[in-house]
Amino acid sequence: MASRYIANTPDEQKRMLGAIGSGSIEDLLVKIPPKARLARPLGLTPALAETDLIRHMTALAARNAHADSHVSFLGAGSYDHYIPSPINHLILRGEFFTAYTPYQPEASQGTLRSIYEYQTMIAELTGMDVANASIYDGASSLAEAALMAHSVTDRREIVLSRAVHPLYKRVTATYCEGPGVRLRDVPAPEGVTDLAAARQVVNATTAALVVQTPNFYGCLEDVAAAAEIAHAAGALLVVVADPVNLGVLEGPGKLGADIVVGEGQGLGVPLDFGGPNLGVFAAKNELVRRMPGRLVGATVDHDGKRGFVLTLQTREQHIRRAKATSNICTNVALCALMATIYLATLGRRGLVKVGELSTAKAHYAASRLTKVPGVSLRFTAPFFKEFALKLPKAPERVLPRLARQGFLAGVPLKTFDRALADCLLVAVTEKRTKAEIDAFAAALEKAVA
Repeated sequence: MASRYIANTPDEQKRMLGAIGSGSIEDLLVKIPPKARLARPLGLTPALAETDLIRHMTALAARNAHADSHVSFLGAGSYDHYIPSPINHLILRGEFFTAYTPYQPEASQGTLRSIYEYQTMIAELTGMDVANASIYDGASSLAEAALMAHSVTDRREIVLSRAVHPLYKRVTATYCEGPGVRLRDVPAPEGVTDLAAARQVVNATTAALVVQTPNFYGCLEDVAAAAEIAHAAGALLVVVADPVNLGVLEGPGKLGADIVVGEGQGLGVPLDFGGPNLGVFAAKNELVRRMPGRLVGATVDHDGKRGFVLTLQTREQHIRRAKATSNICTNVALCALMATIYLATLGRRGLVKVGELSTAKAHYAASRLTKVPGVSLRFTAPFFKEFALKLPKAPERVLPRLARQGFLAGVPLKTFDRALADCLLVAVTEKRTKAEIDAFAAALEKAVA
């Protein structure tokens, strides 16, 4: 359809321009500053034969550094976890590959069944009563939780720890601007939330206190203490959690969380240069009707046979806009299916093993890397699979050198906090080997020498 409006004859273009009161294409571009406009032709090469085009695109793609070509220590919300091979074999089936929110749901029993299994697994992992049929990503999940807390409490203030992922906070601020919900920060000077400061900030105007564990710096938070602070003021506790870690760590729901959100990318979803991802969202039973998105339930039909239905559909495309809990959430069904297959393939013991290996290898890496002269841990708080390193040289000088040696060394923290300009966030998953970690330490030692 778009091509109909792009490839027009000159007469058609003239009529379209006239309809909007413009005499020429140049008139449309007059608002763009001359310095921002290209003053020469694009210089496109002639059309290529298909085989030549594939060769050309392959050569361009080979210039990217990625988790298959380099040893990845990148984290900050997206991690290089192992992806079991059955996932691709199953999701590439036609009935799954085109899966989206079912608009004639009861006719899509297979899709509903897979979503129901996903919800069940996420609820069990997070320690919550109910989980919805997924949201875009971790950032939008937190933003939806903030709006949900505002709706539940009728309060207009969200208090967030500074150890919550900074990009999640930016998305939350965007969501909250429309309804006029104010965001306030609690400091985390030592890598974890300052709970004494939180007690001073959380009050009768607070809809929710938000903490993340492990937090953006990889450190573990005291969720139970945060829950006491929030509930004493009549606020909700929202916890951002990585579900991959919950095979080992206690589910936040069992520690007092009212809403648990997070990024589910590690549950079998490829990195794919930044997306698509999987937004996890779970809550207590009493909050279920305020949840965004949709909820699949199990029932029986007229003959007593088990079946699945969309029990709740609170998205504005499904019900009247005025009654919707959200108008921009969606169900990334294919990514949720990946997570379902991942959890079913690994099983309970497999997920525990992933967590145990990740944390053991991360602690070995931290011990090995801090033996490099001038390198130290930035924070002393307990961490899980990710930690902040303080370097004797600026990370932006060190990272290119390490990349040339085949290492994606980590995420420089200067982008998020100038006070941490000399710090690098390093993540270690179960995929990293002792040989890779030792080689990384040796390369880092040369890079900072």
